[in-house]
Amino acid sequence: MAAIIVEKSDRLEGTVQASGSKNAVLPLLAATLLTDEPCVLGGVPVLKDVEVMCRLLGCLGAEVEGDRAAAQIRVRAKAIRTNVAPPELVKSMRASIVAMGPLLARTGGAGVPLPGGCAIGDRPIDLHIKGFRSLGAKVETGQDENGGFVSAEARRLKGAEMYLDFASVGATENIMMAAALAEGTTIIENPAQEPEIVDLANFLNKMGARIRGAGTDMIRIEGVEKLHGAEHSVIPDRIEAGTFMLAAAITRGSVLVDNMLPNHVVPIIAKLRETGVYVREEFGGLRIDATRGTLRATDIKTLPYPGFPTDIQPQFMAYLATVLGSSTVIETVFENRFMHIDELNLMNAGIEEKGRRASVPGEAALRGARVRATDLRAGAALILAGLAAEGKTTVSDIYHIDRGYEDLTGKLKKLGAKISRL
Repeated sequence: MAAIIVEKSDRLEGTVQASGSKNAVLPLLAATLLTDEPCVLGGVPVLKDVEVMCRLLGCLGAEVEGDRAAAQIRVRAKAIRTNVAPPELVKSMRASIVAMGPLLARTGGAGVPLPGGCAIGDRPIDLHIKGFRSLGAKVETGQDENGGFVSAEARRLKGAEMYLDFASVGATENIMMAAALAEGTTIIENPAQEPEIVDLANFLNKMGARIRGAGTDMIRIEGVEKLHGAEHSVIPDRIEAGTFMLAAAITRGSVLVDNMLPNHVVPIIAKLRETGVYVREEFGGLRIDATRGTLRATDIKTLPYPGFPTDIQPQFMAYLATVLGSSTVIETVFENRFMHIDELNLMNAGIEEKGRRASVPGEAALRGARVRATDLRAGAALILAGLAAEGKTTVSDIYHIDRGYEDLTGKLKKLGAKISRL
């Protein structure tokens, strides 16, 4: 069984480059289904989730060509062979659901098994269904031999005004892609405002869509008859960048995180500064310097963007376990995103959990242990804890980590981390 071995490491030093965003590239790949012309995406990270999405596109009828050396993928969905997604792929990756909007708009129908992914809580697709129904689609849910499924059909979608009860990233992406080919104007109020939403809107506009307001509290989409091919570069991964920022902090190192957009990680910068870490923009990246003075506790509360990201909460909690004083972590986005606490406590973190609130006592004498990556970001948190823990930490179930980090062990090793992969 594959595992990552981490030993207590000296201060990390050097420069590390963030890869293209996992959370951005997956909907971008799905969007290529909206046209029969070639699309080229650059800056694509080598990830298990990207591989699964490319296989999904291929099963639907698209021609997919990858150039790993150029970090580039070319997709041409000249003909859609089927608008029903294969269960074995969808169930392995939740982001597969974003193929439903493009399939519905392009072919007039779509069928998708209920998706899988990280087990970090209940993530229903109610808002996706609400959005499709608002656009005039007939949507049904049910059970078959493969489990739950959702299907939709509409001769042509029609623009509508809708309000999302929760600023869901996936629902915003799915509705935005479907509405791009709808008849008339669609207005989404209370959409997700993440940078990945803006990146998708930019790509769709390059394809000929008419989308305004992405990144704000209202998105306006004027439907068009047809979209064409386009080239686009994926934005840098703000969560990977944040993970490296915390790797520098937890080892009391000094690292330049390159190929990133500082305005995408403002909450992480603010909270690191509150603990005493020196952060400054430098040469187009961010310098994270934790070599000075005593680092102290702070409190964090996860919120939808532009609030503190839930995807960085586990890594930040691991860091808070090593600073002076007690911190409080409140998780508001996912109800089951504290599974890493039991694993961190195996390493002597001493964290207490009550519902969606966790108390982190700080100044923990972390000890290496055998731990399990319960989800993608939990795996990253355990690796960071291992960098600061005495002895050897063995992290298993690392397939979660491979889903969202491109060569995490190799990048950390170049910074001086004592880390290897079995």
